[in-house]
Amino acid sequence: MGTTEIFRIVLLVLLIACAVAVNLTKNLMQAVIIFMSYSSIMCILWILMQSPDLAITEAAVGAGISGTLFLMTLKKIEAEDAGEKKRKKERAGKRS
Repeated sequence: MGTTEIFRIVLLVLLIACAVAVNLTKNLMQAVIIFMSYSSIMCILWILMQSPDLAITEAAVGAGISGTLFLMTLKKIEAEDAGEKKRKKERAGKRS
């Protein structure tokens, strides 16, 4: 077994670990980072399978655009949560 085969096996194990980890994590930010890692590993695997067009697409869409959209969504959710907590505190203060 050559070094290329060992490298592929390690990448496949990491790919499976990322897939499982993204489903098991409770923190959404960690899930997005793991998802982006998954896409990066998949990009490397596409290169090893001699499919550069798919590797470029995976890097651009998987890790790039999707990751950015997920991060922007998380930022918006956190801002809405902070606003909701502030409104609840204001309502509780008015009742007292």
